[in-house]
Amino acid sequence: MPELSGRTANFTDSVIRRMTRISNQYGAVNLSQGFPDFEPPKEILQRLAEVTKEDFHQYSITWGAQNFREALAEKHEHFTGMKIDPNSEIVVTCGSTEAMMAAMMSVTNPGDKVIVFSPFYENYGADTVLCGAEPIYVPLIPPTFSFDADVLEEAFRQNPKALILCNPSNPCGKVFTYNELKIIADLAEKYDTFVITDEVYEHIVYAPHKHTYFSTLPGMKDRTISCGSLSKTYSITGWRLGYVIATPHIIETVKKVHDFLTVGAAAPLQEAAVTGLRFSDDYYADLQLKYTEKRDFFIDGLDRLKISHTTPEGAYYVLLDISEFGYDSDVEFCEKLAREVGVGAVPGSSFFKEPENRYIRMHFAKKNQTLNEALNRLDSFREKMLI
Repeated sequence: MPELSGRTANFTDSVIRRMTRISNQYGAVNLSQGFPDFEPPKEILQRLAEVTKEDFHQYSITWGAQNFREALAEKHEHFTGMKIDPNSEIVVTCGSTEAMMAAMMSVTNPGDKVIVFSPFYENYGADTVLCGAEPIYVPLIPPTFSFDADVLEEAFRQNPKALILCNPSNPCGKVFTYNELKIIADLAEKYDTFVITDEVYEHIVYAPHKHTYFSTLPGMKDRTISCGSLSKTYSITGWRLGYVIATPHIIETVKKVHDFLTVGAAAPLQEAAVTGLRFSDDYYADLQLKYTEKRDFFIDGLDRLKISHTTPEGAYYVLLDISEFGYDSDVEFCEKLAREVGVGAVPGSSFFKEPENRYIRMHFAKKNQTLNEALNRLDSFREKMLI
């Protein structure tokens, strides 16, 4: 038989999704894969029920239903202050995962280089390799997860085609400051580089931190490819509704890539989600308040248990420091944690290019009773996890 493709030779399955399966196997509280266990807004669900009885069961326009794109353009303009043409500057995708892949395939050629900050969401490195490009990893330095500007410029000197920017960041909860973004912007302009942003946690940011849309920085609109999703903002991760926003000449290529990747996102779900895109500012203020309370509830519990952890500035993930336990493998640690303690987490090594073994990632996008159950189980953390 002929050999299979070599580009996936170094891939494993998704460690995040694997930890969900392991959590399910042992009946653990799943704080690994980042999806809520509470319902989406009732207005969206009510509209979905209506849509099932209406004529939205066939393909929509390949790059997104007209009213969905119009509502998305209005929302994006409201939060960024930038006028967006729904017909020439938006492509609706099957989740932000496809949005990132379509963006990468639209701007890179085999042999190009792409800068990726480490730690990183696990898809970024894989996306780069699948495009035939080469990732250049630049470390974000714990505990603040800031970067060294000189190290970043050294990466830019390798003439990368693009830089991937996750802001707020998964897994470390970093919210990049305006000054940090300006350093990236200046280098992108100096070395003529695209910036592909992953902004799925745009509305989950904790005071006093603020999210700055990279495309709003001076001179950055034309070289920014903004990828986003409705998954986290409206608690509909299973709907797989994402999007790419960029200038028309970029979007024309993204449309073609998207058309041959997935044809189009689900028509009835787009129709129902328009309701969410037209929510007032009160919804986003309440969302921020809800997640701030969940973050504080969870990290206060970790503090009571004297478990060392990071404090996220955005997104809904916490990195727990397990170095005191002396494990050589954080994968082994997480498997034992699910089996013996009954709590699911993700090995931090799956997010770092560097040989990092001291962190595990948990998320708090759960009902308070779920988080409380996890904290109750973690009460036996040291007793059961010490070697």
